[in-house]
Amino acid sequence: MSEVSGRTALLRATVVIVANGGLRALTYRAVAAEAGVSHGLVRHHFGTRDQLIADAMDFAIDESLRGTNMLNGGSSPADFAAGIESLADREGDIQAFQYELLLEARRRPELRAHAERHYRAYRDAILQQLRRLGVERAEEEGLADLIWFALDAIVFKQLVVPGDVGPALARIRALVEAAARP
Repeated sequence: MSEVSGRTALLRATVVIVANGGLRALTYRAVAAEAGVSHGLVRHHFGTRDQLIADAMDFAIDESLRGTNMLNGGSSPADFAAGIESLADREGDIQAFQYELLLEARRRPELRAHAERHYRAYRDAILQQLRRLGVERAEEEGLADLIWFALDAIVFKQLVVPGDVGPALARIRALVEAAARP
């Protein structure tokens, strides 16, 4: 197993452990068992549990956004809306991991920076796409917040009680299309 693929396997294992059992379930042994390696390898790659958490959060955000077209330039309003829709359907473990960390950050102030990174990364991705689409500067900040807050709620709802979110996503799509310069 290469250094990069081994590290990635450990990050994926961390996501699965936290998504299914919360941060309290996160141990080197649990991550190692999930990844099929020795627990010493987890310590070797990350050093501390806090570093493992930080790296796993960065990994989860990057994987989640990379799986959409929200980071790509030159998209149309329809493409951007499709990226938003695909984020709502992304891998449940990645999304659950992020929510677990966000909730734990409420109880543990030392995790607050991870929560801030989470919100900043998604909001910035949305804001950048709105700018690429030519949304008026005066509108882009508020629209980015509105889209992010709605999307965050949709993703959370889909994790807890999956259902049809098509009408809400269609409304977000219409807002983006209306705000984009022709």
